[in-house]
Amino acid sequence: MEQTRRTPRTTVRRMAKRAAYDREAIHSILDRAMVCHAGFVADHAPTVLPTLHARIGDRLYLHGSAANHMLRTAAAGAEICVTVTMIDGLVLARSAFHHSVNYRCAVIFGRAKRVDDPVRKLAAMRALVEHIVPGRWAATRAPNQKEIAATLILELPIDEASAKIRTGGPIDDEADHALPHWAGVIPLRLVALAPAPDARLDRSIPLPAHVCDYRTPDERG
Repeated sequence: MEQTRRTPRTTVRRMAKRAAYDREAIHSILDRAMVCHAGFVADHAPTVLPTLHARIGDRLYLHGSAANHMLRTAAAGAEICVTVTMIDGLVLARSAFHHSVNYRCAVIFGRAKRVDDPVRKLAAMRALVEHIVPGRWAATRAPNQKEIAATLILELPIDEASAKIRTGGPIDDEADHALPHWAGVIPLRLVALAPAPDARLDRSIPLPAHVCDYRTPDERG
């Protein structure tokens, strides 16, 4: 099983048994998460911003306006830290202290590169759309040259990365097991509701299968 590069900042020390460094585990978390957060430092101030992402092989892609401050800062060579987190359940213990959550989290450090090659840039844009709604790219108008030029794509190697995962029930102190308090897990998942058509949609246009049958990553299992 191929491992990512271990460094002091990707090595999990607190609850180290929950760490994962294999690419399969990290890729799985990135592929299931719909939103990531990118941290960077600019003008001596730290900033963390949410954005969408997509993975192609061992590269993570971020996108936004060509004027986006975070993307421009990263494209200029600043290091960034990208994290994704999914909450799978609320862990209710007998004691307030031992309450927790079940989660999957991945963290990636590195320097991203700007994608300017037209073919690779369009492939990244397609991957970003398909990551959120599989099958959607073919059912839309492709970006024109003006729109492609207005979009900045960053490519971040999934190299210096790690994951941390918690599963299971509460971990109470042995003496607390006799307490008369309910303990266990409330599972959580993201679900899709009924599609809402645009107010100006031509109602003769049928609901496409990729919309009608859409399921979130949690619902896909």
